[in-house]
Amino acid sequence: MKQAYQLSHTDAMRVITAIQAELEKNGKGAAIAVADEHGELMAFLRTDGCPLASINNAIHKAFTASRERKESRAVGDASRSENFPMTNFGDLRYTGWGGGVPILHEGQVVGGVGVSGLPEADDMVMARMGAQVLSGS
Repeated sequence: MKQAYQLSHTDAMRVITAIQAELEKNGKGAAIAVADEHGELMAFLRTDGCPLASINNAIHKAFTASRERKESRAVGDASRSENFPMTNFGDLRYTGWGGGVPILHEGQVVGGVGVSGLPEADDMVMARMGAQVLSGS
């Protein structure tokens, strides 16, 4: 039986480095978090100019995307449309803000990336770009 792929620290740093380069190219600051398949933090970077509140938001977005196997915004949208409070997940780390994206390897979720500190739509773009870094691995 083939062993399940596990996200490595090297993988996590590749994701962070790619997003960091894009942020720096555009002169923007944000927090970037990468979580493993269980949603637990593997790597984190707070770039210059990042708002303080964005630290936990990025970590929680990566957690949510990894745990729920879908974008954090989709989790929030479902919570709002179904009138299902986020607190019902039983863990206060769940968030419905956009900017958390699952990281896939051969169709399986192996982690999540979260970006916070930009307008929400830009957080989403950056997180999606970061999640794609490993798609060729």
